Amino acid sequence: MMSLLTLLLLIPLAGAIAAALLPDRAGRIVATGAAALTFLLSLPLAASRGSGLWHQVRYDWVPSIGVKFALGVDGISYPLVVLTTLLTLLCCAYTVWRSPEDRPSGAKLAALLLIIEVGLLGVFLSLDLVLFFISFEVVLLPMYAVIAGWGGPDRRRAARKFALYTLFGSVLLLIGVLGIGTSAGSFDMDLLSIEPSLPRSTQIGLFVVLAVAFAVKAPLWPLHTWLPAAHTEAPTVGSVILAGVLLKMGTYGLIRVGLGILPEGAKAVAPVLGVLAVVAIIVGSLVCLAQRELKRLIAYSSVGHMGFVLLGIAAGAASGGFASSTGVQAALLGNIAHGVITGLLFFLAGAIKDRTHTGDLHELGGLRETSPALAGILGFAALASLGLPGLAGFWGEAFAVVAAVQLGGGWLWLAVVAAVGGALTAAYLLRLLRRVTHGPAAPAVTGIPAVTMAEGLAWAPLVLLALAIGLVPALVNGYVLESMPKVIELVAR
Repeated sequence: MMSLLTLLLLIPLAGAIAAALLPDRAGRIVATGAAALTFLLSLPLAASRGSGLWHQVRYDWVPSIGVKFALGVDGISYPLVVLTTLLTLLCCAYTVWRSPEDRPSGAKLAALLLIIEVGLLGVFLSLDLVLFFISFEVVLLPMYAVIAGWGGPDRRRAARKFALYTLFGSVLLLIGVLGIGTSAGSFDMDLLSIEPSLPRSTQIGLFVVLAVAFAVKAPLWPLHTWLPAAHTEAPTVGSVILAGVLLKMGTYGLIRVGLGILPEGAKAVAPVLGVLAVVAIIVGSLVCLAQRELKRLIAYSSVGHMGFVLLGIAAGAASGGFASSTGVQAALLGNIAHGVITGLLFFLAGAIKDRTHTGDLHELGGLRETSPALAGILGFAALASLGLPGLAGFWGEAFAVVAAVQLGGGWLWLAVVAAVGGALTAAYLLRLLRRVTHGPAAPAVTGIPAVTMAEGLAWAPLVLLALAIGLVPALVNGYVLESMPKVIELVAR
């Protein structure tokens, strides 16, 4: 079982190399096979779950400075590992079904997706800060290439903006990682979490640096401006991976590194994070109300949804404990729900743009008359995104607000503002449905092709997950809670 963690990195890497060397269609099929095998191998990791780390593997890497090749999985990282492998599989399968036109080969696109998967899995499995940083950086260049090579008309400018913002965050992340390692004398994330030894002033300084670095990747307001352009210009599979998993690197880093290793620093900065979170919720919702472009609207919605995740993280930090923190549990659930729902929304947005050749909401309309299946799934995804009880989007956002209410004082006002943002979320998503699915059929949607079997197979897992997460919150909550590492319980005391 220990070698399984290493295989999760080696299989997509080998698949990427093979896909890049093979002819176009054969390369796409091989990449999809590698992604499928990686997904299947990620599922048994939960077989031996318990408190603390479920599985881990450690090898000396650079013994002179104490750096190890250390991987591990627990209840915090496992759902993100499975989400990563599932979305990568669906995106690689999408490249088999739909080959890019007048662009580099689909095999190269699929190979880049697998390399991105290696970086993402490395982030979620790393137990060493240096390995965590390297994995964080592996994602940058492949995602830049996906946007610049297969994106829309303004793809190069969007890719450059994405790269510049991410490089800025990477510099701060490197400073934070080296600061922790030199101050604590170790890069071992598990050890540093179990025995936090840094003085409070040092924790505050390092947490601020790391919080900005992770905020760029999440992205959190006001460091979000690269996101709309990247989503708008990226190809469908690029948008799905970017919104579904890549943004989670930032919030995961805040929980695993920020709250886990620097708890006193997180507690001191928590009120500032809470204010930034509710500003992101309101600003993201208001901008969505004014948007006319479909993919851009979904992109800005991520700013608001990730604001709820940050509010949960901030409330958890302020409460001084993780295992008993409603806020951290809300953030963990919100992370997964957002990845599932937004991945589905971007698949649907890509399907609509491929058929109608436009994403302008004023040129769409009447989709339920011309393609009822597509309109029905879009309605389901929008209702899940706006937080309808019984669907995945509800629990994370609702309990992030509950966590703020439990703290009382100024946090109560933050909860009220966040709740108003939730109402605005419903407003812009219902406006989206009114524009796209209702009314007389617009010329752009007249006679569009029906949903294909391949599309249905790609969307079905995300639809089922959005429904399952919404229907069994007690099971999901308890599942995460029982597997929290010992580090969290110790800090809570």
